[in-house]
Amino acid sequence: MRLRLAFRLEAPFSFGEDRRIRKRKEFRLVYDTGKKITARNFVAFCLFRGDGAPTRAGFTTPRALGKANKRNRIRRRVREAVRLSLEQLPTGWSLVFNPRRVALDAPFAGILAEVEQVLKRCAASSS
Repeated sequence: MRLRLAFRLEAPFSFGEDRRIRKRKEFRLVYDTGKKITARNFVAFCLFRGDGAPTRAGFTTPRALGKANKRNRIRRRVREAVRLSLEQLPTGWSLVFNPRRVALDAPFAGILAEVEQVLKRCAASSS
């Protein structure tokens, strides 16, 4: 007889559903009213909601970046860098990242450093 666990353990830095932007309306709000920050590997948009909800992030990868496997790999790399750095930003933020093609071949440490720099700039813009 096998024992099945009815719950799922989540890591302290998980990137669950409550941390993601999924709806077009939410993406449009961040694009239209947020602050645009450019970096070598991506363009980021930051919007302070101020509602005390967890900081949320969304990712867009247009077809111009390449075939699906390349777009998925780019998205996974940027998403992991954001996941590792997201705790640096206080609650109440919405972030959207638009990766560039160079993120596919860029060293992960470089992407991580750029994400941390963007999060610092977002936090500085709210004060």
